[in-house]
This record gives sequence, C-alpha cells and structure tokens, in this order.
Amino acid sequence: MRRSGIVTTITCAAMVGVSFAALALSAQAAEYKMTVNRDRLINAANEPQNWLMMNGDYGSTRYSKLAQINRDNVKSLRMVWALALRGMQDIGQNGPENEVNPLIDNGFMYTSDGWGTVYKIDVRSGDHGEFVWIADPGVKHEGNIPQTRGIALWEDLVINNLPDGRVIAINRDSGEIVWDKQIARPNEFGGKERFRSAPLVAEGDIIVANGSGDAGTRGWLAGLDARTGNELWRWYAIPKPGDPGSETWKDKNNAWKTGGGGLWQTGSYDPANKLTIWGTGNPVPLYDPQARPGDNLYTDSAVALDVNTGKLVWYYQYLPNDAWDYDEIGIHMLYDANINGEMRKVMGHFGRNGFYYTLDRANGSFIKGGQYVNDLNWTKGLDPKTGKPVEYDPKLDVQTYVPEARALRGDGMKRACPTWHGGVAHQPTAYNPVKQIAYGVGAEGCFTQNGAEFKFRSPDGGLDAKNSEKRTYTSDLYYGAITSYDVINHKVLAKTVTDIEIRSGATVTAGGLVFSALQDGWVVAYDDEKLQELWRFNVGTPLKGTPVVYAIGPKEFLVVQSSGRHLHPVKYDNLEHSSYLFVFALN
Repeated sequence: MRRSGIVTTITCAAMVGVSFAALALSAQAAEYKMTVNRDRLINAANEPQNWLMMNGDYGSTRYSKLAQINRDNVKSLRMVWALALRGMQDIGQNGPENEVNPLIDNGFMYTSDGWGTVYKIDVRSGDHGEFVWIADPGVKHEGNIPQTRGIALWEDLVINNLPDGRVIAINRDSGEIVWDKQIARPNEFGGKERFRSAPLVAEGDIIVANGSGDAGTRGWLAGLDARTGNELWRWYAIPKPGDPGSETWKDKNNAWKTGGGGLWQTGSYDPANKLTIWGTGNPVPLYDPQARPGDNLYTDSAVALDVNTGKLVWYYQYLPNDAWDYDEIGIHMLYDANINGEMRKVMGHFGRNGFYYTLDRANGSFIKGGQYVNDLNWTKGLDPKTGKPVEYDPKLDVQTYVPEARALRGDGMKRACPTWHGGVAHQPTAYNPVKQIAYGVGAEGCFTQNGAEFKFRSPDGGLDAKNSEKRTYTSDLYYGAITSYDVINHKVLAKTVTDIEIRSGATVTAGGLVFSALQDGWVVAYDDEKLQELWRFNVGTPLKGTPVVYAIGPKEFLVVQSSGRHLHPVKYDNLEHSSYLFVFALN
C-alpha cells in the first residue's frame, strides 16, 4: 500500500505462529548461497556495501567507507521506503528497549524486534523491501521484557538472544529454527538472568552475556558452539569465594551471589590475540558501597577473555568500589594509533564516568585518559600512570574519592557529576580511523542523592530492598550530547547538545558525516569534524536504534529502525503495534 509517497508492506498472515518459511522464499533468494564466514567478518570493514555486524566490524568502530552521501549533498537525502514490523505488543508505558540496527548482506536485510521475532527482507530493488521470511520463536510476553540490541550472522545461520533466556539459530535461507537452547536462568534468590546485548560470533563460537546485574544476578559471558548451541565455557564477572578477585569482596553477607557486573552491550574481538573484550556493569547494591567493601572485581571494568577457553587474560578496572552507577558496559573500540611516535594497537572507550580512556589491547595497560563531559566532580582527575582516580587508596575497603560528591550511609543529599546515566553508557560509539576521531553519544548532567543503607536477607545473601533505607535522588543539568574526541591528543574537538537524552548511537562515514537519531523521531546528520547539523528528518515515531549505511549496486542508502511508542501512529496507517524500518537515499 502507498501513502504519501511511502511504501509500507504488511503481511498479516506472516505475523502469527512459530516460524514462517511459507512467506514464499523467492527463487532469487534461494540462489543466494554466499555465507558469512570468518574471513568476511575479520575483513567486514572492506565490504562497505554491507553491514555484517551490529557495531560494523570486530573493532566496533562503526565506520563506513561509503562516501556517495556526503556533506555537500546530504541535504538532498529523502525517505524512499518504509516497512512495518511487529514487536510493539505489551510493551508498557515507555516502549521497548529496542536499540537495534539491521544487518545487511548483499541485498538482504536481517533484523529483530523486542519479542525475539527475526525478519529477513529482500531490499535489492532499492525502492522497497519485501519479507522473505519471518521467524517467531514464541516468547511468552508475561514475565518477560521486550528488549533487543541485535542479532548476529554466521555461515548460514542467524543467531538471536531471546527475552526468555533462550538462544536460537535460524537457517538464513528457509527461516526455520535450527536449534533452540535455554541458556539464562533464575538464580537461587529468584533474580532472573536476561540477555540485553547482541550475540557476538568469533572463531565459530557464539558469545552471549547475562546483562541483568541490577536485578541481583552475577554477570557472565558464555561461549556456545555455533552448530549445536551447546555451551562450551562460562566466565563470571563476580568471582565466587576462592577464585581470583574474590578477595575484593570483603563483606560478610555473600554479596557476590547478587553482586551485579552485568554485561549488557556487545563486546569487540581482537583476531590477532584471539581476545574478546567486553565492558562490565556496576556492583550491586548500586549506591551503598559500604554494603560490599573492597574494589568489587570485576565490576566497572574492561575484561579480555580467550575466545576459545573463556579464561580471563587481562582486566582493567576503571572505578573500584563504585557508588554512582558508573558501569562500563559501553563499546570498547579497537584501532591502531600513534602513541608518542609509535604505532600501537589500542582500545578506546568513552567511560560512563566522564573520561575517555586509551588502553593497550594486548595486555590492558593504561596509556592515557581525558575528560570528555562538561561537568565532572566525583574525582579531581586520573593518575597519569595508572588511570585510576587520583584519590583511590588501595588500602581502603570503602573509598572516599571526593567526599562532597560521594554519599555514604547517613549522609544527606550530595551532588555528583556526571549523572548516573553517564556521559556515554550503552550507546554505540564510532571511530574514524582516517581522522583518528572518536564519537560518543549519550547524556550529560548531574544528579543528587542521599546515603542509604541497603540490607541483605541474611548472612547467606540475597537482597532485601523492602527493609533497606530509602534512597532519594534528583537530576539537574540533564541534556543529550554528541562529542567528537581527538584520540591522539585526548581532547574534545566539538560537542553538540540536544534537549533530551539520546538513546541511539553514532555511525561515521567517509563522506564526512556522523549519523545519529533522537527519541522524538529525528534522524540527524552532522559534519564529522565540527558536529554542525547538516540534515534532519522526522519519521514520526521515537528512535533508539542507530542509523547505518549500505549500498545496492552504486547507490548508497541509510536505514534506521524505530523502537518506541508512536508519536503520530496515524501517519503510518494507525499500526500502533508496529515498529518500522525507514530507508533514505539521495534524490
């Protein structure tokens, strides 16, 4: 059907049931046999016509070599088609946390919605999209949360993490579910493990993560066999007694059992060292560091695991004994940089705590750090040798940092910057390897909270929120921000702000553009050096996914997926239970 120049394809019969190969697999689709193998993933940056991984490549740089859409002509970018998906049922007041972008492989688009349904779409015509198949794994809505940060492609499979703790593999040609494994489960206290990140495939293993640390579970990474789904290894972010790092949990209430450290944004992969590098979440209880004295390893850290064994090779903890919810699950970008005249293989990270960090990616050693948010008061700076906050004292069980910003038990309201949402939290970041500029998207501002004691059920563990002291908090100076950062000299080059927090992320292109999206429906293009706004278009529905670019033949396209409740659902046939793909190209 056509409305106002927009093509919207809806296949109602395909929206019911478990798996639908019956959405007529076309002869053209059946002829397509090229699979996503190891070499293609390692060299994904050299296929700019495609977008094979959630964050663009193994280095998570989200950089595209496409340049047809550029600074000079982006003002002529227009929507060419839109396609209605489902996934908006039973989503609650704030909508689903569908911070997802599609994957594209030679004219076919793959994506998911918050309830775990996967879609394969033929986009080869350039002017519309047609469903090839829709695979619905039948997730029960009751007791589950509609959330996705994406899928993964491997050989002839599409891999998806589900809200009910299952991981599935779907045949990319037929849409049939090949295997279905229950991986995440409740813990002994009833805390529910959940997948909140996209799977990552490396060396034939599927790496999945428990991201439900704040619900009182232990974050973990697990490696699954891609052909069977069988679990090969598991590593816990919170060590049990006797394991390395357990000595940094000095409480007497078995806090490690519910210690948090969830991993809820997809990690990166270093093929040369066969290391997968992820960020870990905050310790739990979140805001009472006295409940869990010690550094609380391996929370608020970057961790590097041997992809074949799941063994921890190195870690770097950004913030020991956190009290502000500055978890560091955000993207860890891998790139080469000239450090003091020497080319080094490094890792760059926009910390939620307001600093940009450069680490050696082979061993995790600190190289350099610098502030990128406007307001920061929880520490007076980073130690130039270690990168730890200058106030950090390894002899203390409970850190003090800057007392005026750190609310401990019995303290009244104290103001800390940045806000608990950080500068950049989960939002996908980007890196231009030619200009050596990194781009961070998120929120800035401050928050105020009192000190409150959090209680445990017993010395055997378990969180007792009901009988804990009341925590009160407020936010101020709260706004969205996009920052461009010189990773060599560690300084902010430009910053642009928005009225509301940005839940999307950034994609940067050789055309001199940074693309992002806003929750009030705007898709926006910025100059990649000055962050001057060059183009915007409102799709009429909230956006939390990051735009990505791809090409069909010589023509470049931009695509973004919607995820929130519709601001103006009548604009798209009043389909209030649909999310959308929106595709743009030059006139």
